[in-house]
Amino acid sequence: MKEIMKLHNIRYEVADQLLFEKVNASVQHEDVIGIIGNNGAGKSTLLHLLNEDIKPADGQIQWLNQGLDVVFVVQEAKTYFSANKSVEETRLLEKWSVPVLPYEHLSGGEKLKVRLAQGFASEADLLLLDEPTNHLDSQSLDLLQKQIKEYKGTIILVSHDRYFLDAVATKIWAIEDKKLIEHKGNYSDYMKARNAKRLVQQREYEKQQKMTEQIQGQIKELNTWSQKAHAQSTKKEGVKEYYRVKAKRMDAQVKSKQKRLEKELAKRNVEPVTEEHSVQFSITANNKVGKRFLEVKGLSKSFGERTLFQDVHFTIKHGERIALTGVNGSGKSTLLKMIVGSVIGKGDIWVSPAANIGYLTQEVFDLPLDSTPEQLFYKETFEERGRVQTLMRHLGFTAAQWREPIELMSMGERVKCKLMAYILEDKDVLLLDEPTNHLDLASREQLEETLSQYNGTLLIVSHDRYFLEKTTTSQLVITDTGIRKQWQSHAPARDDKKELRLKLETERQEILGRLSFMLPQDKEYPELDAKFNELTKMLKELSN
Repeated sequence: MKEIMKLHNIRYEVADQLLFEKVNASVQHEDVIGIIGNNGAGKSTLLHLLNEDIKPADGQIQWLNQGLDVVFVVQEAKTYFSANKSVEETRLLEKWSVPVLPYEHLSGGEKLKVRLAQGFASEADLLLLDEPTNHLDSQSLDLLQKQIKEYKGTIILVSHDRYFLDAVATKIWAIEDKKLIEHKGNYSDYMKARNAKRLVQQREYEKQQKMTEQIQGQIKELNTWSQKAHAQSTKKEGVKEYYRVKAKRMDAQVKSKQKRLEKELAKRNVEPVTEEHSVQFSITANNKVGKRFLEVKGLSKSFGERTLFQDVHFTIKHGERIALTGVNGSGKSTLLKMIVGSVIGKGDIWVSPAANIGYLTQEVFDLPLDSTPEQLFYKETFEERGRVQTLMRHLGFTAAQWREPIELMSMGERVKCKLMAYILEDKDVLLLDEPTNHLDLASREQLEETLSQYNGTLLIVSHDRYFLEKTTTSQLVITDTGIRKQWQSHAPARDDKKELRLKLETERQEILGRLSFMLPQDKEYPELDAKFNELTKMLKELSN
């Protein structure tokens, strides 16, 4: 396959903070490269470097074919304008069921489809996609996968969606520990190779430590004998020379052992395995007051000639955990905005005056981007500031980001900043619009665990069916006929089983990788072992 680009020793910094260095990689024609990494690792920055919006601090991007056409589809855009649509762009918009409306009147998923349609219609030699699966419903996601597989050029994309990466990626670029690891294959292939490499590294490191301890023990023993011999050589008449010679011999052995240790360490030079990225937080709710949180009567909402829903009636009680579902553009975000009063429609919406509501929008531009976390979460006392900084550390932020403008943060880090407001305040109702968008795997899993234990009222918009199954117990389904309430079905449909099985198998593989580095007496071992057995049981049930 023809090589079109090489990266040579790329290094990049943001606000004096090193993102990555010594990045070396190559790109072949018709590669589909998936870039993975934790929030803030520099995935989107790497795309901007390839698009030549920014320049590396060191290193070079070598284009082996001059005049290659590069198109970049950004992950979020507050405004967007596309004039003189091509025939192919119009066809894709129709295929993806995007209505002919001003960009600002479209849903998050529809806005993304507009940007994707222009990107794919360009037929660029190199197409850069930043989080192309965010906001998309399952039907749109299937169309996107098909579009990528049929594309004649090269695609480099950023994604946290493991199943999507398994379906489309031919190569993985993983940004870990400020380095880039290049692996041929999809996400699951990479994770298997990564776990195997980490296991070998851990075993080699343990051998190195055991050897070091053994030689250091011998050196300590020889030093003790040498000290005794030196002491004896000054005290006992007649045998001073014997002890002086013995002390010298011991000193020579110590130097020999020390040189051997240094030589062995230089030869082996095995670093300890870096701890897996983890995120820790919890959300608690105040005591609930009254039985009802929300009552909707005769609710209707339209935008021009486009009717989202009409004459809708439903009630939500305190403590209910509800998934708000529907296809892109069905009105899920609009309904949340109507509940908090930022969008008006016809009909009645009663919200309990005692409800303390936390509303997480899917927007990433509604934060004061020129502010820092220190300014955004201003606290009077040292103790309160310490609590916020500890939470930031648990969310994966560095100490330097306490005074870093939010505009320099990744989209995932911005979402975490918004989540912090509800972690620090005891909200008894959470309205969450696509809360997992932009979040890395560790953050998604912690949010899933946190919400499953949350004791308040939940209303969540998400296209992640597994996430909803773990965190909610009933649904509000928006369809052409209105909004109906129904209990969650825990039995996946036939079309969903393949995706769920892949998710469970990937999760089980990751847990197995972590268990392989532990002993049964380790603190986390019983919990991880129990989770591994639970996933094995679920996979067995899916097979029946």
